[in-house]
Amino acid sequence: MRVTERFTGKTAVVTGAASGIGRATALLLAREGARVFAADRDFAGAQAVAAELAGMTAVACDVCEPDQIAALMDRAAREGGGGIDVVFNNAGAGGERAGIDEIDAAGWDATMNLLLRSVALGIRYAVPHMKDRVSTRGGGAAIINTSSVAATGAGYSPTAYAVAKAGVLHLTKVAATDLARYGIRVNAVLPGFINTNIFTSSIEMPEDRVATAKAVIAQMSANAQPVARGGQPEDIAEAVAFLASEAAGFITGTSLLVDGGLTIGQRHSWDPEAPGMFDALRALAEAPAQSSAQPPAQPSAQPPAQPSAQDGLR
Repeated sequence: MRVTERFTGKTAVVTGAASGIGRATALLLAREGARVFAADRDFAGAQAVAAELAGMTAVACDVCEPDQIAALMDRAAREGGGGIDVVFNNAGAGGERAGIDEIDAAGWDATMNLLLRSVALGIRYAVPHMKDRVSTRGGGAAIINTSSVAATGAGYSPTAYAVAKAGVLHLTKVAATDLARYGIRVNAVLPGFINTNIFTSSIEMPEDRVATAKAVIAQMSANAQPVARGGQPEDIAEAVAFLASEAAGFITGTSLLVDGGLTIGQRHSWDPEAPGMFDALRALAEAPAQSSAQPPAQPSAQPPAQPSAQDGLR
């Protein structure tokens, strides 16, 4: 089977499909043969994506509304031939930016509803249409959830966003155990700094500055990780397509980091120009003896600035 035929005859649902990672993934799945239901609360944006390729259907869906998620899955199964093979629970935004010492209940709940509850209900309403789907390699249907490197530790995003994405990571594991009996695999993808609208929209960047801001973000992320280029939506789409494909039929309950090495280790471990943890001690040991020796100054090189934790990821 050629790569371009990986999803021939399969039905896929992608949320947040009007832009960024969702758009790139919807287009990739469609190019490789899937009947794709591209869902977004930005219906005009979803329609524009669906118009790019045959075999795509735009669906208006606000994932904060459970009834709309259920209707999306029902429609995809009905119009897609009686079932669903792939679900990519991806819709999201930066959420509430306030820290834990300032956030209010409304902001917390809104972020959890958008980023965590929507994933749980996306799974819940898709499963009746995904049971016992045919797979030549025993993998069955596949659900992929968008988590984030923010799920792995502090400092990558606002607090509520990070907690929600950590919840997605654990939800993925427990859902994989619940759904194994039906032949449904569940995995997560963890994007790093990906050049999408999430950064500019979270800080309400004026429209005439968005293109410049994206170029700045790309350069900042290139400087922050071993892979010296900005992450693109297509990088995540390729990872999602792999997890959705029968090539990943033996993979479930796990997560795939796609972050250019951002989380691989401290900067000095991969950047020879960055000061190491013990450079000051090494310099002290190698310094010539002095009658009134003073410890050498700590190397002053600083790593390039990274995107702020308050900006969120995707």
